[in-house]
Amino acid sequence: MIERYSRPEMIKIWSPETKFNIWYEIEAYACEAQAKLGVIPIKSVDAIWKAKNTEFDISRINEIEAETKHDVIAFLTHLAEIIGQDEARFVHQGMTSSDVLDTTLNIQLVRATDILLQDIDHLLEALKAKAYSFKDTIRIGRSHGIHAEPTTMGLTFARFYAEMARNKERLLVARSEVSTGAISGAVGTFANIDPYVEEYVCKKLNIVPETISTQIIPRDRHAAYFSALGVVASSIENIAIEIRHMQRTEVLEAEEFFSKGQKGSSAMPHKRNPVLTENLTGLARLVRMSVIPALENVALWHERDISHSSVERAIAPDTTITLDFALHRLTSVIDNLVLYPKKMMENMNKFRGLIMSQRVLLALTQGGLSREKSYSLVQRNAMRVWNEGKDFETELLNDPEVLSVLSTKQIKEKFDLNYHTKHVNHIFNRVFNTK
Repeated sequence: MIERYSRPEMIKIWSPETKFNIWYEIEAYACEAQAKLGVIPIKSVDAIWKAKNTEFDISRINEIEAETKHDVIAFLTHLAEIIGQDEARFVHQGMTSSDVLDTTLNIQLVRATDILLQDIDHLLEALKAKAYSFKDTIRIGRSHGIHAEPTTMGLTFARFYAEMARNKERLLVARSEVSTGAISGAVGTFANIDPYVEEYVCKKLNIVPETISTQIIPRDRHAAYFSALGVVASSIENIAIEIRHMQRTEVLEAEEFFSKGQKGSSAMPHKRNPVLTENLTGLARLVRMSVIPALENVALWHERDISHSSVERAIAPDTTITLDFALHRLTSVIDNLVLYPKKMMENMNKFRGLIMSQRVLLALTQGGLSREKSYSLVQRNAMRVWNEGKDFETELLNDPEVLSVLSTKQIKEKFDLNYHTKHVNHIFNRVFNTK
């Protein structure tokens, strides 16, 4: 991923230095286990661990790979240059390259997920704070982009909080999916290596042995993992889209923070655009782009082919780096979001009471009219409001058929906004697990 959409901590996980250090640890712990089994001499393990604080020469590894056309062999050759050929002959015994590559990939994904989980925790804190700050701030709810009925700004943030809380659970499951390692040899039969080695290495690296592997760890795990990341990205876009709509000039119920000296347009000095949430919409597309290739990686030939490798070398770093950046950016947007309650109320009243049509409909049915007749009466008055700019309450108060069922007092009661917010506390208690 380009530097513009990357953060240092996540980049470090996918750096060559980190990758080669994990490769080294896998090989060294495997030798340690082999020594405990009596397969190789203990003194050789000590010699191998002497390279622990060595900084691997990446340019040298690349130089060897240019000749061998094999990245793991290039690394092992360089390691032999460091620890000596005599001790290096015990490294990688009974193992295949994918034992190193797959176990490393999963370790990197686990570490990346730990960062993503921290990101979601920070976002949840921001959403919760906004939800409580605007719990009782009334705004119009919209369906199909059209005014529907009153809700509150706090409920909007609470809804996003609940969605992200579910995403946290999805990420925890996804982390578990890829928390496996395999040191099982060329086709997963442990023909030339004892299963104890796999158990030992995995325990040292805080993962668990894969239940059954071939030459590789099954890719349904990774398909599930990247699918979970795709859902998180879609939730980010869901929030971003809401903010973008709220910032539209005709709505202007919310606005991204516009800093001093910030410019919105090279041509129009007045512009204050929702550029951060627009950016998040684009980043979500990039994250979701990894889902289909990850799903297609599940079907491989026999005990393994290499068609998945090129895909994962791209999507594993790019997707986690992008999602990390997006979650961090969204948290900042929420923290600094400017909200306009007066504009919310202005929008609420824009269509002169039409948003109370369902209350009137229900009152008429409860007053004895059929639903069809009630609907017809309410719609007749509502259309005059739409087409002629009338006031809905006034029209109802002047309609003899309505007045034959409802009193003036009953009609006026139907325009009380507090009726629509009476269960806000109940919803908050469910979302935030409070009593």
